[in-house]
Amino acid sequence: QVQLVESGGGLGQPGGSLSLSCAASISRGSIDNMGWYRQAPGKQRELVATITGGGRPNYANSAKGRFTISRDSGKNTVYLQMSSLKPEDTAVYYCYAVWFSPSWARSDYWGQGTQVTVSS
Repeated sequence: QVQLVESGGGLGQPGGSLSLSCAASISRGSIDNMGWYRQAPGKQRELVATITGGGRPNYANSAKGRFTISRDSGKNTVYLQMSSLKPEDTAVYYCYAVWFSPSWARSDYWGQGTQVTVSS
């Protein structure tokens, strides 16, 4: 029902910036919350930031003050601007979206993941 296409990421330097974007394609229903999670090697997937359908953001402590999540609801697209990068930000970043069917059944969807590597 939903296809999430991520872009951005790649290699960034400590103290530098990178940005991610994720576009959700839907044929029916609506997208509600969207967000980003990440998974570093040998670790569990963890929250980075989410944003409600109304635009209210929520950040993990590790992201507060450094990352900014935003969305274009008209395009069902979520963005993550990352600054003051640290080597510990290195991970695969996954886009996340909550979809509601026309009958308000909920499903959660994940993107394929995009690699972010922070290294000098």
